[in-house]
Amino acid sequence: MKKTSLFPVAAIVALVLIVLCGRPGSGQDKQDKYTLQVPGGLAFSEVKGYEQWQVVGPSLTEAAKVIRVILANPVMIKAYQEGVPGNGKPFPDGSKIVKIEWRPKKLTDPPFSASAPDTVPGDLAQVEFIVKDSKRFSDTHGWGYAMFDYDAASGTFAPATKASHPPVNNDARCGTACHELAASKDYIFTAYPKR
Repeated sequence: MKKTSLFPVAAIVALVLIVLCGRPGSGQDKQDKYTLQVPGGLAFSEVKGYEQWQVVGPSLTEAAKVIRVILANPVMIKAYQEGVPGNGKPFPDGSKIVKIEWRPKKLTDPPFSASAPDTVPGDLAQVEFIVKDSKRFSDTHGWGYAMFDYDAASGTFAPATKASHPPVNNDARCGTACHELAASKDYIFTAYPKR
């Protein structure tokens, strides 16, 4: 198995976040994404400001053909730093995590090599998020889920559907079945790697 250093990936993702979030006229001002909501009440506005949250880590899944970065709000970062979920405690209510996905893009322009190009984030593809609220989502272990597809041509987001990749029923419980695999980690796949 090929061992890959996460530092170059994290550095590239951080640079892309700075560029995307600070660029005026980037298409994201064509739509107020924070007015969007999935059935079950989970709204994009619940993660407002996520662009400035701390990076938990990258997520490279070759089968999905996307580049991902996982961000968490200060409540969740504090819990991670206190050892959750490895210490046997659950994440507290108010924990929020966002996964941003881009289509991969090969960098072949100088000074990069066409024979060994770097892969960097290209077009934005999706934004997914999970919110811990034990009262609202008591039937899904306290977590609510949302996934929004991004259309680069129109510069707009839309709630994911069964036609999305992966297909979802698109309600606040859409990620429950998948996250059952991480039940022993309070239903969160991404660990907080050493800094």
